[in-house]
Amino acid sequence: MPEEKIFRLIVEPEAAGQRLDVFLSGKIPELTRSRVKKLIAEGLVEVSGVKGGLRASRPVRAGEEITVRVLPPEEVRLEPEEVPFEILYEDGDLAVIVKPPGVVVHPGAGHSRGTLVHGLLRRLSGLSGVGGELRPGIVHRLDKDTSGLMVVAKNDRAHLALTAMFKGREVEKWYLALVHGVPEPQAGRIKVPIGRHPVHRKKMMAGAPKGREAETFYQVRETFRRAALLEVRPYTGRTHQIRVHLSYIGHPIVGDPLYGGRRPGGPRAERQMLHAWRLSFKHPITGARLSFEAPPPLDFEKLLEEIRACER
Repeated sequence: MPEEKIFRLIVEPEAAGQRLDVFLSGKIPELTRSRVKKLIAEGLVEVSGVKGGLRASRPVRAGEEITVRVLPPEEVRLEPEEVPFEILYEDGDLAVIVKPPGVVVHPGAGHSRGTLVHGLLRRLSGLSGVGGELRPGIVHRLDKDTSGLMVVAKNDRAHLALTAMFKGREVEKWYLALVHGVPEPQAGRIKVPIGRHPVHRKKMMAGAPKGREAETFYQVRETFRRAALLEVRPYTGRTHQIRVHLSYIGHPIVGDPLYGGRRPGGPRAERQMLHAWRLSFKHPITGARLSFEAPPPLDFEKLLEEIRACER
C-alpha cells in the first residue's frame, strides 16, 4: 500500500517573496502547481506551525519552515456500474462501442467512478487484462469530451494484436470536427511534431521541443460563414493530436477550451465538437474486414442545424 509522504523545507533568503504555490512546486518536482494549490486548500500545507487559512498566493519569507503532507491515493475498486454507451458489435474477441461525450475512458486521478471501464465491466462478458487492472479491455482512448467509436478487447490475444495494429497504423480512424473558420487549402496534411507544453502541463503543443512525430489529414466536408465541418484522419496517435494540429493551423475545434476553441462571434459549444465517426480494421483473430460508422451525438447535430438555419 502507498504511504503518506511528508516534505519539510526551509525557505532560503533568495526564495523570499515567491508565491507559496510557486515555491513548493519548484522544490517538489513531483507536485504540479495545481496539485499544490489543492493541498493548501485541504490544509495539508503548514508554514511555521500555521496550516489553516493559508493562500496559494501568500509570499514565503526567509527562514520559514514549511511542511507538506501528500496523502496516499485512494484505492480504486473497479465495480461494474451502469454507464451510458452503445454496443455496435460484439463477438468472443472484441466489441465496438460508441462512447458518449462527457464519459472518461478509464479510472484515474479524480475519476474513480462512472468511467467507461465501469460500464464495460457491467455489460461485456470478459475483458482483456493487458492494459492493467484499471484499464481492462482498453486498446485506445478518446478524450472525455470527444464522442464516438472505440474498439475494446475481450481477451489478451486480441488486445496484443489490436495494439500492434494501431502501432503499425493498420486501423483507419476518421473523425468529424467542427472548426472555427474555413481552412485553406480545403484538404491537406499537417505534419508537425507534438510534445508536452513546457509551461502548461495539461496541454500539448505542436512543434514542442523533443516532440514526437505526428501527422493528421483533413478535408472540408461543409463550409459556413465562420466555421467548417471537417473529416479528419490521424495517422499517428499522439495525445490531443487532432485538437492540437487544427489549432496550430489556425482553425481550433469549436468549444475546445484548451486550444482556443472559443471565439467572439463564432459558434459556441459546451465541449469540443469532435466525434470519431468511422472505424475500419481487420479482425485481429479471423482477419475479416470490419467497418463501422456512428452519427454524431445530438448536441453536435443540433449545433450544425442551428448554424445551417442561420445561413439560409
